[in-house]
Amino acid sequence: MLDIKFIRENKDLIALAAKKKRIDFNVEELLAIDDKRRTAMTSSEKLRAEQNTANDQIVSAKSPEERTKLISDMKVVKATLEKDEEALKTIMKDWQSLMLRVPNIPDMSVPDGDSDADNKELKTWGEKTAFTFDPKDHVEIMTKLGMLDLERGQKVHGFRGYFLTGDGVRLCFAIWNYALEFFSKKGFTPILPPTVVRKINLFGTGYLPQGEEDLYKTQDGDYLAGTAEVPIMGMHADETLAAGDLPRKYLGFSPCYRREAGAHGKDVRGLIRVHEFYKWEQVILCEANHESSVKFHEEVNRNAEEFIESLGLPYRTVVNCGGDLGLGQVKKYDIELWVPKESKYREITSASYFHDFQTRRLNIRYRDAEGTIRYVHSLNSTAIPTPRILVSLVENFQQADGSVKIPEVLVKYLGKEFLGK
Repeated sequence: MLDIKFIRENKDLIALAAKKKRIDFNVEELLAIDDKRRTAMTSSEKLRAEQNTANDQIVSAKSPEERTKLISDMKVVKATLEKDEEALKTIMKDWQSLMLRVPNIPDMSVPDGDSDADNKELKTWGEKTAFTFDPKDHVEIMTKLGMLDLERGQKVHGFRGYFLTGDGVRLCFAIWNYALEFFSKKGFTPILPPTVVRKINLFGTGYLPQGEEDLYKTQDGDYLAGTAEVPIMGMHADETLAAGDLPRKYLGFSPCYRREAGAHGKDVRGLIRVHEFYKWEQVILCEANHESSVKFHEEVNRNAEEFIESLGLPYRTVVNCGGDLGLGQVKKYDIELWVPKESKYREITSASYFHDFQTRRLNIRYRDAEGTIRYVHSLNSTAIPTPRILVSLVENFQQADGSVKIPEVLVKYLGKEFLGK
């Protein structure tokens, strides 16, 4: 959420942000409602002051006649005030709804474009895997090695259901344990957050109102989080931190739930796009300046790159175009792993920063060295998701005999160098 004063003073910038992000938002509609809000608030405040003055006059009235007249006048003021306050409630509801739809302003370096097809490649790392035999896809490899059972997964869960079995489970645990060690060395505090979260946390992080169709909702009106970012950001809601407490660097591990409502026909086979999975997530709260946000954005994305490089997986990094940015994101990087059987790169991590868009909604502030209260800046990045990483891992490291070579850094956690031997 942006400050209404900033929006009024920079309405052309907001309109350009909406255009660049391909978001349907009319800033003039918001400003018209805000004019009504300000007028209604001024009127209510004036009537409330008149009511207070009348109360004082009634107490000090010198005669019954004067008191009766003052009470009669006050009833008129009270009735008008009640009417105005009811009207203000309706105006505020409309105003708040529009305020939640105001897009954050993308960084000047964000390229223009309509969708992820227009994202710009920044770098590639590693050689695309070449084989001396006809390679198999991850479903065939993992099924033959007893790592994956899609048929029974769909029987139990339905569309996009899966069972990881045997070494499929052990490999995930190896990746999780290695990731915990790797990112802890980067100064992150591990967190196991709740994944059933109150609605306010999704509004606070910007996943509502736009993303509701992709969320699982409980019968009590709560939601299942699609990322540990949501509960971790909610952890400090309505708190004021000290400047010395920043940056806060968290590494959240959680199950994640996504309906993939807008992707019914995409990636229907295998583990690329599933409804439930596990993920390590980097979250940082830092001081309120652009330079800090940019520095930490580069840091968390580089952390993910280094993790992937340590596994020996070829990847590329792209900067997302305006049309592939969410409502609150200022800038975003995606890292995409090479998937040999498809001969294409597939997204594995995303790193974003938000300035104070999320923290203003969640009321997360800090007192700076001068004693001024400011909203902290927030940013996040995937550390690593499972089982999606298994797709690229088993396809890139498959052997001619059907086995899979394990990256050296995972051997001590898994206890063997090959799967299927």
